[in-house]
Amino acid sequence: MHGAKGEDIILPVPCGTIVRDADTNELIADLVKDGQRVMVARGGRGGLGNVHFATSTHQAPQEAQKGEPGEERWMQLELRLIADVGLVGYPNAGKSTLLSVVTAARPKIADYPFTTLSPNLGVVAVGQPGSGDEFGFVLADIPGLIEGAAQGVGLGHEFLRHVRRTRLLIHMLDGASFERDPWQDFQTINQELREYDKQLASRPQIVVLNKIDLPEAQERWPALQAQAEKAGYPVFAISAASHQGTDELMQFTAKRLQELRQEDLESSSAAVNTETSGTILRPQPEDAFTVSKENDVYVVRGKRVERAVSMTDPENEEGMDRLQVTLRKMGVTKALEEAGVQVGDTVRFGKVELYWGE
Repeated sequence: MHGAKGEDIILPVPCGTIVRDADTNELIADLVKDGQRVMVARGGRGGLGNVHFATSTHQAPQEAQKGEPGEERWMQLELRLIADVGLVGYPNAGKSTLLSVVTAARPKIADYPFTTLSPNLGVVAVGQPGSGDEFGFVLADIPGLIEGAAQGVGLGHEFLRHVRRTRLLIHMLDGASFERDPWQDFQTINQELREYDKQLASRPQIVVLNKIDLPEAQERWPALQAQAEKAGYPVFAISAASHQGTDELMQFTAKRLQELRQEDLESSSAAVNTETSGTILRPQPEDAFTVSKENDVYVVRGKRVERAVSMTDPENEEGMDRLQVTLRKMGVTKALEEAGVQVGDTVRFGKVELYWGE
């Protein structure tokens, strides 16, 4: 069924979908809640039958008005995972192992870099069920980042965009790597976050040295602990493989996340209470229009004038007569004449092209 009684066309998308105008890159919506909707294109206004144009002196008009075409837009949809806490770090730092230990998620785990090629999510439950102090949060294993990720090296852009949604980061460092220094790894990944999005660099982080059950990590722990604490980061030593220190890490993460949520709530309340004025967006009036010449075609742009032309049947003489009256009243005819339009020239209104007559 079409027209006013027609059904909406609804495109289901997952939570976390960002909608942008493909031509302007304008952000249309950020769909983060289940059931959230946004209208991106409206159907056109209905037409009018010949009865509408009847008068006492012209009781059987041969004119009818077409329905207005619906809006057409190209939209770009981008999915960003919704997670409270993100696991970041170099490939093979143990992120997937930690996720599998503290949640019911079962990511692919192997002893080689880039085992994880897409983000994995799991839910962490802290506290005893029914005790009143239980707390849960969503943990995302972001695939391993490398130097140059902000420029798209590896699958940098694909991975980094998911980090934007997180409120807190657990920065996993490989304590047993012979090739790299853990603190240098930390600084390198943070530089990539900073280059991709300056706000990511200021995201709260918990520094975690993994594989503390191995001698190499135990040797590196004192220096890393001192460096992290000097820089103001909370720091933990764990072994995801043997579960050593993982409970303490998750309890601290839950506590820190609760603190951040409270800070966000207080910040939002303060912003509402102190806001005294805002930007008032005044849309262009519907009657507004512009006239330009592109190559040999005169182009008229304007909401009302484009609608009037699109709803007129060019094969209907009475309809075209009425359109000429409308264009004169709106000032379009005068504007075109001042722009130099001549009889026989092509004039484009939206998608409709007409030849200019006497």
